[in-house]
Amino acid sequence: MDIESTTQAKECGVCGRWLGYVKALPEKSKSKIMNFTSNIKKTALADPRRVIHSFKVGIALTIVSLLYYIRPLYDGFGDAGMWAVLTVVVVFEFTVGATLSKGMNRGFATLLAGALGVGGQHLATSLGETGKPVVLGTLVFILAAGSTFSRFFPRIKAKYDYGVLIFILTFSMVAVSGQRVENIFELAYQRLLTILVGGATCMVISLLVCPVWAGEDLHNLIASNLEKLAKFLQGFECVYFECSENKENPDNSILQGYKSVLNSKASEESLANFAWWEPGHGRFRLRHPWKHYVKIGALARECAYKIETLNRYLNPEIQVSLEFKGKVQEPCTKLSSEASKALKALSLSIKTMTDPCDAKSHIENSKTAIKGLEIALETASLDDDQELIAIVPVATVASILVEITKCVEKIHDSASELSYLAHFRSVNPNAPVSPDKPHLLHRGIIKPVGESDGAGQLEITIEVPNTDSLEIKAQHQTNSATCK
Repeated sequence: MDIESTTQAKECGVCGRWLGYVKALPEKSKSKIMNFTSNIKKTALADPRRVIHSFKVGIALTIVSLLYYIRPLYDGFGDAGMWAVLTVVVVFEFTVGATLSKGMNRGFATLLAGALGVGGQHLATSLGETGKPVVLGTLVFILAAGSTFSRFFPRIKAKYDYGVLIFILTFSMVAVSGQRVENIFELAYQRLLTILVGGATCMVISLLVCPVWAGEDLHNLIASNLEKLAKFLQGFECVYFECSENKENPDNSILQGYKSVLNSKASEESLANFAWWEPGHGRFRLRHPWKHYVKIGALARECAYKIETLNRYLNPEIQVSLEFKGKVQEPCTKLSSEASKALKALSLSIKTMTDPCDAKSHIENSKTAIKGLEIALETASLDDDQELIAIVPVATVASILVEITKCVEKIHDSASELSYLAHFRSVNPNAPVSPDKPHLLHRGIIKPVGESDGAGQLEITIEVPNTDSLEIKAQHQTNSATCK
């Protein structure tokens, strides 16, 4: 009796669980559908270009599918039309540069491999049926081994790796299929033509329909990375040395934004390689110095690694000497502020493609702050009973800020070189002054200096009000202007 009741209880329990699952199924299904829809919407809103790219791929596949759908085209290409469909699937990438890179690599590799394959077939056929397999096998071994070895060279790996892979595949297929197919030339011709049709379709649609430029993405990425570093330094100044009345504590997302810079190397190098394939577009000329962006990105990561070390000292559990911190606070705050302003100016310079002249003054101010920090450290009197362990964190922060300032100066030098190579436009001297930099009322003296060479030089002496000892002097050629 007990066994039967136990069995019935188990059956009732199982039925109850299944009944509960069935009742909860509509609600769970609705929740999953809502989450799926939310993820789709979030992905689309994060970058609307993804939606456009999806439509572009669909259009390209529809066009090349006509080689099968339309009877006259199918009669001309036959089953080789499938290669056009496969080409679109593997070639069409998100950016124009990536699509051009894969399309041109696939086209030239197929052409070269097809030509060598047909030539190898003729050579092997002339040696008779006995020597034909030997010759074809030898050619496949030599070309496959040599091409595979070439993929280890960094330059070929970066730009032509896909082309080398397609070359190996195509030559091997032509050489092997030629052993059993009589009209190998027609087979190679049809495959080459359909691959060119598929590749050309991808490149034309990628170039003409809402193009996504890898070069522009790289340009914006570098500017954005510099801005993230600047925001951290500005926030660090606020958090570590306590905010002044006119500043607010930054969000944690701002202080953590620099971490994306640490992982941007692969993206920068990939975008630079793809941008190399792109034609001139928008503000970017043909043969734009894309590799120089990679150099600036490497310096930005170097700065980000120093910031990573600096970020560890925001931990409130680290005991510091408040007295020593107060003595070095002013020069350290100045260092952090000027480095932040310099990075913001460099970011804006790259973003707007203008000469990075504004950052120079902030770098000079940071150098002055370094001297002030040295003086503060020399004049700081430490009590004998003061623990050294409480001084080390503050001194380390000051040392890291000095290293960051030096790194920012390297970024400025590299950005100035990019400005020269990419022909960034000069800052308009007649541009209106921003509200935070009003015009200074001044008086001065202008007098000629030496006119023997006919060029005519001027010496300008400007006296700034409320300053007894400050005079700004500048000499320049009357027919040119230079930003230093």
